[in-house]
Amino acid sequence: MTPLLDVRNLKTFFFTSGGLIKAVRGIDFSIDAGQTLALVGESGCGKSMTALSVLRLVPPPGRIVEGKILFEGEDLMRLPRPEMRRIRGNRISMVFQEPMTSLNPVFRIGDQIGEVLRLHKGLDAEAAAEAAADLLTQVGIPSARQRLRDYPHNLSGGMRQRVVIAMALAGDPQLLIADEPTTALDVTIQAQILELLQSLQRERTMATLLITHDFGVVAETADRVCVMYGGLVMEDAPVTEIFANPGHPYTQGLLACVPRLGEHKKRLVPISGQLPAGGGGEDGCPFLERCPKPFAPCRDKLPPLREITPGHQVRCWRE
Repeated sequence: MTPLLDVRNLKTFFFTSGGLIKAVRGIDFSIDAGQTLALVGESGCGKSMTALSVLRLVPPPGRIVEGKILFEGEDLMRLPRPEMRRIRGNRISMVFQEPMTSLNPVFRIGDQIGEVLRLHKGLDAEAAAEAAADLLTQVGIPSARQRLRDYPHNLSGGMRQRVVIAMALAGDPQLLIADEPTTALDVTIQAQILELLQSLQRERTMATLLITHDFGVVAETADRVCVMYGGLVMEDAPVTEIFANPGHPYTQGLLACVPRLGEHKKRLVPISGQLPAGGGGEDGCPFLERCPKPFAPCRDKLPPLREITPGHQVRCWRE
């Protein structure tokens, strides 16, 4: 079966006055229809830039320098800009990290959702208002018609995030990219937003690319997981396999940082050091300086992704 989204050897670099920053250094992943793939890793590992690359929204001075982004078998890299704009927000939508910056503070909620509906669905003003109210109801906002007249500052953080999700769903997308959708929300609201996304995904048979650093969110929502570090995928496996048998030292380190109920530890075990600047060098493993189990070949040659069990790939010379 052909994947809905198939990303091959994607490279996104930033050409700055201070030097070359390799935000995404050649990654591969795929998502099937109705599946949730989680991209996991520390801030700065390339997760969000991967998502922006899929949508061809990389900000300058960055650009995609290599790779294929196949959506339903069609390479998005080859599409003219007007055609890409028709796909973006329609067949592929994105929920951005911070809802307050995703919404225009000087326009009413109804106007902002209505603009998406008029652009992608060709609705007139009256039909767009009706559809916008229906979308707000679908995402669990009460008194939807009244809320259409509100401004973003009139809503709580959780409500604003629901509005952003409603806007992302306005085009009835086949793929939803959710970039840290529960950031800055309290635990109760986080759970509600995750439950909402899962419910909408089931109803619409929609695929989801979930970007997060929270393994609790991953365990709750994902089917597969790609662990990213230094612009590379270090491990790719089904979600149950990641938790049961993490193969890469980085994945093991991330999981060791997660507190667990019923386990009485004096302290969590942090990963020493920090992410390499600019995505790391060409040679060797980017995790080498922080790895608790360094190995001689790691310094001179980047390990390839290798399958250690069916469907479980690890980028490590020791595996």
